[in-house]
Amino acid sequence: MKTTKLKMAFAALALACASQVARADFIPYPASGTPNSTVYTFTATGTGPITAYFAGSTATYDNELGLLINGVSTGVIGLDNHTSALGQSLVLGNATAGDTLTFVLQNNTLGANVYSDPTMNTTYDVDGSVGHQHVYAAAYTQTTPLLGTIPKGTYVAFEDLRFPSSDFNYHDETFVFTGVSAVPEPSTYIAGVLLTLPFGFQGIRALRNRKQACSAA
Repeated sequence: MKTTKLKMAFAALALACASQVARADFIPYPASGTPNSTVYTFTATGTGPITAYFAGSTATYDNELGLLINGVSTGVIGLDNHTSALGQSLVLGNATAGDTLTFVLQNNTLGANVYSDPTMNTTYDVDGSVGHQHVYAAAYTQTTPLLGTIPKGTYVAFEDLRFPSSDFNYHDETFVFTGVSAVPEPSTYIAGVLLTLPFGFQGIRALRNRKQACSAA
């Protein structure tokens, strides 16, 4: 039992070390059925277009994609999940390096919008509380899985069902964005890793020492 737990600890530590470098290709959402607790800060990596590539959908609702740059809508809406082809692209607007980006899923069926910023979803969700996370993000490096001919970028997947009545699969409409960086807030990321460590203080100690271990490696 101790050997098994130790292996699990090293596996989790390896995942944490790899995540510091790339957080790559954890696609689709690995904890389907459970709300995503990670909060992301999306920013423009350079000055130029923010391009979205349609990466698939399993939603019954009819949805389209939009973008806020520093809180202001670009006015571009598109990539309908019922009519778009895999890899179809749309330039959502032009940003300046460092601009804050908020992705908007326009739910045409319900006549309401859901946002990649959890604080903006209070009117969308049934209970009206603050902080429901409707997106999952990861790096897409064209390794595994392969999303057709979509280029490398930041994968963002939406959950369009209203909380708390949701299946939490984060696959209702998915995209890969170029020119975008997704940085998880440290506190929420660590909390998410802790959920994967069923061995208590042993896992917590591994997390506390992961920077030293990563450096030594």
